[in-house]
Amino acid sequence: MSAHAQRGLRHGWTTGACATAATAAAWTALLAGEFPDPVTIALPKGRRPSFALAHTAREDDAAAAGIVKDAGDDPDVTHGALVLATVRRGRPGTGVTFRAGEGVGTVTKPGLPVAVGEPAINPVPRRLMTEAVTRLAEAYGAAADAVVEIAIPGGAELARGTWNPRLGIVGGLSVLGTTGVVVPYSCSAWIDSIRRGVDVARATGCTHVGATTGSTSEATVRGLYGLPEEAMLDMGDFAGAVLKYVRRHPLPHLTIGGGIGKMVKLGDGHLDLHSKRSQVDLPGLATLVADAGGGTALTAAVQDANTALDVLGRDVGDGRRGGRRTFGRLTRCSRLARDYGRTTVHAEAMIKLAMIRLMAARPTSHRRAYPDGRTHPTERSTASGQYNGCHAA
Repeated sequence: MSAHAQRGLRHGWTTGACATAATAAAWTALLAGEFPDPVTIALPKGRRPSFALAHTAREDDAAAAGIVKDAGDDPDVTHGALVLATVRRGRPGTGVTFRAGEGVGTVTKPGLPVAVGEPAINPVPRRLMTEAVTRLAEAYGAAADAVVEIAIPGGAELARGTWNPRLGIVGGLSVLGTTGVVVPYSCSAWIDSIRRGVDVARATGCTHVGATTGSTSEATVRGLYGLPEEAMLDMGDFAGAVLKYVRRHPLPHLTIGGGIGKMVKLGDGHLDLHSKRSQVDLPGLATLVADAGGGTALTAAVQDANTALDVLGRDVGDGRRGGRRTFGRLTRCSRLARDYGRTTVHAEAMIKLAMIRLMAARPTSHRRAYPDGRTHPTERSTASGQYNGCHAA
């Protein structure tokens, strides 16, 4: 039940897809002496888009190509930005390495999917660029050793309007994307698709429905429970829309899946999980960890963490036994605790699913007080059926 095919809205391409296309064009020019224009790349799910080149430059030992990002009808801060890739031959045996050019940030804090000191180019774009370099090297009989520098002129200024500075990504933007496609964001259309998805699931007799924030969590939920496609809701960041509609149109079993950061925000009472409209409350999470039996060192580490993912890693560092007890009590899920001690990868999927069992009831309350007596601002707004400007009644 995807919201991707919203009528009248045009999809676009991620910075990762644009960087991959620019890299492929520059590497081709370095190997063959000519720039392919347009340049065609392979994306996940079998997509093969073509991109027109907006910039080309060639030197003896380097080639550069640029793509103007088209984010479609999504209000993306990088829409219209020039994504440049400069490619040089690397030292034999070094493979594909990455550098941050102008306007691309560098990671300075832990808790992100890229190591500290590395360019803020996420794993999937790195993989796509590496695959493009390798495929072209094989085609031209060359070694797949290349240095890829990605730049987004003006990116440092654009990054001030993002969460990059707070996350410790300094100097510019991140190169993002998992599918290569930017799905147009429409509040009313997305929520309507969620409602229709619930209606279809009920009408077709689905007794177990999964609602997920993206393709990764959807694959995880389907894999864990063997759910058919018609039982899946593409809820995006609109968890509140799912919970409120299912409350009025009940289902026997609802599983919500997402990354740990979004699940922590949902547990904290946020109904819109977008990074621009809700943030992880690390001090609040530290209080929960302490209440669940976490030690002083672990609680302090959670409060000082950079991201929710960083919290998960720090719990492992506190010791498998202590981490198992802490998250087991926090989620009231012994299966999660056992899995976390056995395999981190599977445990992350279980945490995404299990945390909601303890926390999902909170957004249904109209008011919840913090220990100091404050009331959660999101919950004040939910009493009228509104959240962050989007009606979910």
